[in-house]
Amino acid sequence: MAAPFLASARARPLRRAGILAALALAATAAIAHHTYSMFDGRRQVTLHGTVREFQWTNPHCFLQVVVSGAGAREEWSIQMDSPQTRYRKGWRPGALKPGDAVSVIIHPTRVGSRSGQYMSGTGPDGKPLRED
Repeated sequence: MAAPFLASARARPLRRAGILAALALAATAAIAHHTYSMFDGRRQVTLHGTVREFQWTNPHCFLQVVVSGAGAREEWSIQMDSPQTRYRKGWRPGALKPGDAVSVIIHPTRVGSRSGQYMSGTGPDGKPLRED
């Protein structure tokens, strides 16, 4: 029978390999969650409309904007950063209210749905939305 200190010394490399594998899997999952590959980063679209809803929720804030054009009203869903990131950039939960007139610049989705990734915008007072 091997001495207990020898057995634990033999197990260390296996334990270390298991820990490294778990960390690698966790990092891969985090990167996969935070991908923006669904958005076309080469294109920008400017939307002029009114806020239907500003959702201050984890893991991402969302801005629902109703855009009128060509006799039709379309609702766009705009994905933003997390509430924590928005807060660090000067935003607050009540920053935008239903009915506020806004202009936002987004990266649209690759599939052409009425949604996109928030890049910048102008609020109801005509001033840029906070991006400190």
